[in-house]
Amino acid sequence: MGKPCALAFFLLLFVNCALSWKKEEFRTCNQTPFCKRARSRNPGFCSLIATDISISDGDLVAKLTPKENIENQENKPLILTVSAYQDGVLRFKIDEDQSLSPRKKRFEVPDVIVPEFVNKKLWLQRLTEEKNENGMGSLSVVYLSDEYEGVIRHDPFELYVRESGRNGKRIMSLNSNGLFDFEQLREKKEENEDWEERFRSHTDTRPYGPQSISFDVSFYDADFVYGIPEHATSLALKPTKGPGVEDSEPYRLFNLDVFEYVHESPFGLYGSIPFMISHGKSRGSSGFFWLNAAEMQIDVLGKGWNDEYLMLPSDQKRIDTLWMSEAGVVDAFFFVGPGPKDVVQQYTSVTGTPALPQLFATAYHQCRWNYRDEEDVYNVDSKFDEHDIPYDVLWLDIEHTDGKKYFTWDRMLFPNPEEMQKKLAAKGRHMVTIVDPHIKRDESYYIHKEASQKGYYVRAGTGKDFDGWCWPGSSSYLDVVNPEIRSWWADKFSYGNYVGSTPSLYIWNDMNEPSVFNGPEVSMPRDALHYGDVEHRELHNAYGYYFHMATADGLLKRGEGKDRPFVLSRAFFPGSQRYGAVWTGDNTAEWEHLRVSVPMILTLGLTGISFSGADIGGFFGNPDTELLVRWYQLGAFYPFFRGHAHHDTKRREPWLFGERYTELMREAIHTRYMLLPYFYTLFREANETGTPIARPLWMEFPADEKTFGNDEAFMVGNSLLVQGIYTQGAKHTSVYLPGDELWYDLKTGTSYEGGTTHVLEVSEDSIPSFQRAGTIVPRKDRFRRSSTQMENDPYTLVIALNSSMAAEGELYVDDGKSFEFKQGGYIHRRFTFFNGKLTSSNMAPNTAGHNKFASDCTVERVILLGLSPKPNNAIIEPANHKVDIDLGPVLLRGGTTPSALTIRKPNVRISDDWTIKIL
Repeated sequence: MGKPCALAFFLLLFVNCALSWKKEEFRTCNQTPFCKRARSRNPGFCSLIATDISISDGDLVAKLTPKENIENQENKPLILTVSAYQDGVLRFKIDEDQSLSPRKKRFEVPDVIVPEFVNKKLWLQRLTEEKNENGMGSLSVVYLSDEYEGVIRHDPFELYVRESGRNGKRIMSLNSNGLFDFEQLREKKEENEDWEERFRSHTDTRPYGPQSISFDVSFYDADFVYGIPEHATSLALKPTKGPGVEDSEPYRLFNLDVFEYVHESPFGLYGSIPFMISHGKSRGSSGFFWLNAAEMQIDVLGKGWNDEYLMLPSDQKRIDTLWMSEAGVVDAFFFVGPGPKDVVQQYTSVTGTPALPQLFATAYHQCRWNYRDEEDVYNVDSKFDEHDIPYDVLWLDIEHTDGKKYFTWDRMLFPNPEEMQKKLAAKGRHMVTIVDPHIKRDESYYIHKEASQKGYYVRAGTGKDFDGWCWPGSSSYLDVVNPEIRSWWADKFSYGNYVGSTPSLYIWNDMNEPSVFNGPEVSMPRDALHYGDVEHRELHNAYGYYFHMATADGLLKRGEGKDRPFVLSRAFFPGSQRYGAVWTGDNTAEWEHLRVSVPMILTLGLTGISFSGADIGGFFGNPDTELLVRWYQLGAFYPFFRGHAHHDTKRREPWLFGERYTELMREAIHTRYMLLPYFYTLFREANETGTPIARPLWMEFPADEKTFGNDEAFMVGNSLLVQGIYTQGAKHTSVYLPGDELWYDLKTGTSYEGGTTHVLEVSEDSIPSFQRAGTIVPRKDRFRRSSTQMENDPYTLVIALNSSMAAEGELYVDDGKSFEFKQGGYIHRRFTFFNGKLTSSNMAPNTAGHNKFASDCTVERVILLGLSPKPNNAIIEPANHKVDIDLGPVLLRGGTTPSALTIRKPNVRISDDWTIKIL
């Protein structure tokens, strides 16, 4: 009894302690030696000069040599390599000189850059030498594109991208403020604080001494900078250092298990993407990405931060930033833009575009820690049907397992898991179970026994298997950095290994930061050892990424490469978008958390992760009914739409709050299902181009300065604008509608002028949501139990006309589950309205595989917003069929009176070319 009692006591103590975020449990910059050192340096600190510059194997290569030796430092030359790639991407790497035999090879993050990017390399042919702007000193210039050049200033060392030509404007630069520093690996000669690191009761050894890297990056003609998730803060990043900024922390990138995180904080959360985007009215957008998996801290330096230092003159305004990392190498990228979508596309050309999810995954998910047993599952499932509320996925948290051992079932509570899944699948529904990276150290557990025997666990600094505490108690962690171990783990998802699983079961990766309850900052010690004797400090932020990758590969193997995986992950890193969805973690049932969910999701989208969402209602705490309704109304427009709650909260399924509130939540969920054709088309756009689904207003209106700091409203694709209600009992709200064209209320069709802030009455029925004039949005208006059951339903096209009486939109359709779309198995249509004619044309290439997918679905309604005077008829060609135009409601449900011109039952097939001409 002793050990189970001790385990229960420890877990209870941890959960109780963790239920509120305690600032002192996490390190500040001053408690982080590399950050404290880097932040203390003054501009002009760097003494490096660029020498021996040449072209080699299509790259620019140079040595970075100290101009004068600094006392007591071993300053060997560093090697700089600069490469140019198609579409305006400049890559540069800085590392120790391998010919000088450093103590070890510094870690470079593998399996993030996609192979297609490597093939886009431009082989540099020549180097042009110029004099510096002031005629003193030299510059080396290389071609990047017809519009841009890469430039190295020799003394002092600086790297930048400029517009082509000697007087071209700067876009981005490295080391313009002279803050570059690269701590080289060295031999241990004496005992001092350089060789170990203490925080609270924990001590990490540093067998190679300090190995941090820091440098400044400048963005020219920028008004704001964005990105570097994950933080619960505003979309536009605020200055963290400089005049008027007091006691502020840098933005931290260090994947951590943070319970009930606070909003408006720069502290790091569950994932890390070291990618920043700048945007300004005069120049547009640019981006910087540092591929590094060690802890990182980033300062946004406020205006005037370096006024007391004489720096290089420039007539261009700029935003300076300071990037600091504990380890690794410099492997970084400049993205020239110039548009915001260009920058995101350039970034995803490096790290990959988001995977196209199955259609069911884009619908509504119902989750709780935990649905108790099969009876509870069946009851929840039937209640959705009873209350006419669609849903697609029911989730099971860790309590469904046998003693918190993954790939098992508690057979007392879930005696027939396969039958349970099949009953849900009969309604077109799916199930998700949780699988985390901590493995219970139980000799009777086959996963642990096999992993232990094969040496598949992360090792402690002593060389023994690392043993930490998580939900099962004593646990070890799979070393998923090793491709062999990832392959072994992927095999565990086969139906033979995962007994009780079926083809309708998918997976949820939680706690994969990794979370270690008794570790420093609730994580793994930095001196733990991975594959190739890489220290955990060097790859910490990528651990969850590799676990996510291995799990997604497991579902691919299970389906013999024919079934698209669905895996939700809490931790993330650049490239995570290729393997599934993420969510914003353990939020709280507070209005402030509803509000901050928007900039968090927008930031994820800007940095490649388009499939994201926040727990509806908040994971911790009990939302009041108004908050829960408002969260459903906003969450219906998140890319990932899931209700979830902690086991200590009251049950909050949508039917538990009285008929009126059930109706409001039902209508919010119905809104999502109605818009699924539009959402799925956007998911395909993200899969092809990297462009996010949920977008900041400035992504669609890049010249409108009023949008640059707006993170209350957001665009869904290019057609819809949504703004939540973020305060309790609100009677009115202000909504800024950008642009010169009209916007149409999504529910009533009422028009509003663009370029204006509108003060609107707040209704409990919905949140402000509008369709942009000049767009066409596809919908499905018949409601079923699940998205799967909507497959053959007809479409509605909503045409919102602009001042030129024109509009356009797209529709993408495939089988919703397989990879046949990669061989041309899809329908992709463009709809255009111009000169009184609605035309459907094919956007898919005319290739041999294009006819692999067919659909008999038709258009049953065409709604025309903004057309006057009212016409009476339309003719459909080539069928030469005449139809009437009448007034009808914009929404079939919701009690709105007829207000929109409607063509009923034109019955044209979505797969065909046709024209509807207004008479």
